[in-house]
Amino acid sequence: MTPVVAARVALVTDSTAMLPPEVAAAAGIAVVPLQVVIGAEVHDEGSPEATPEVVAAALREWTPVSTSRPAPEAIAAVYERLAGAGAEAIVSVHLSGQMSGTLESARLAASRSRVPVTVVDTAQVGVATGYAALSGAAVAAAGGSAEAVAAAVRARAAACTSLLYVDTLEYLRRGGRIGAAAALFGGALAVKPLLRIDDGKVVPLERVRTTGRALARLEELAVEAVEGADGQSGQPGQSGQRVQRVEVTVAHLANAERAASLAERLAERLGARLAGEVAFGELGAVLGAHVGPGMIALCVAPVLDDADPSGD
Repeated sequence: MTPVVAARVALVTDSTAMLPPEVAAAAGIAVVPLQVVIGAEVHDEGSPEATPEVVAAALREWTPVSTSRPAPEAIAAVYERLAGAGAEAIVSVHLSGQMSGTLESARLAASRSRVPVTVVDTAQVGVATGYAALSGAAVAAAGGSAEAVAAAVRARAAACTSLLYVDTLEYLRRGGRIGAAAALFGGALAVKPLLRIDDGKVVPLERVRTTGRALARLEELAVEAVEGADGQSGQPGQSGQRVQRVEVTVAHLANAERAASLAERLAERLGARLAGEVAFGELGAVLGAHVGPGMIALCVAPVLDDADPSGD
C-alpha cells in the first residue's frame, strides 16, 4: 500500500529496514519488499510464508534459503504511485550497496521516474536503515527539500553503530557476505564471533570463547558506543558536556531469551540516555537467511537534530 503523500518529498525504503507496518505508515514511508527463496518457492519478505521462524526452521533443516533484490520494475511502480499521489520528489533509502543489489535496482528505477529520485546508500543493514529513513521522514514532514531529507538520512545512518553476534559465520560465508578468510575468524575451537558493519560491509570485530561472554561483551560495546556519542549533540549534562540521547534496538533470530535479557540490561544501564524504550524483536527474514539461527543484532542510533528543513 502506498502512503498518502502529506509532504512534497516522499520516502521509500526496503523491507530489510525492519520498520513495522504501522510505523512506516505513520511516517509516510513506502516499503518495497525483498524476496526470500526457500527451496524452490519465492516469497515477499513479511508474507506469512517468509517469516523469521520459517527461515530459521529451513536453515536448521538444511533447506536451501537465499534472497533476491526487488526488480527495478517493482520499485519503479512504487515511485510512480507516489508521484501520482502528489510527490514532487522522492528519497529512496536502502541497505548497503555492498551487500545487496537493491540499491542498483533503485537507481535503475530512479532513471525512469517522472519525478526526481535521490537514492541513498545508507552503508548499513537492518534497523539502522530504518532509523535513517525515519529521520528523513521527519525532515520531509517539516517541509524540507529532497537535499535536506537525504542529508538527514545520511547523517543518521553514519551515526549508527551496528553490532552482531552470530553462532557461526557459515551462513554469511555461504551467501558471500563475508570472505572465506574472515570466516576462519570464528571457525576454531567453537569461538563465538562478534561483528560490526563498517563502511557497508560485515567485518570481524572480536572473538570470544563462550556465548555468555560474547553477549556480555556485546553489551559493553553498546554502552561504549553510547558514551562515544557524547559531546556531538544532545542536552548539556551536569559536567557541561552535551549528553547524547540514543535509540537502541536488539533483534534476534531464534534466540529470544538471550536477546530479551540483553535488552533488559541495556535499558537498566542506559537509563535517561534512552529516547524511549529499548526496542526488541525478531530479525527480518532476509537478513536472517544470511546470519542463521542464534544471531543477535544490536543497533545504537544517536538522536540527531535532524528536523531542520533547511538542511543547514
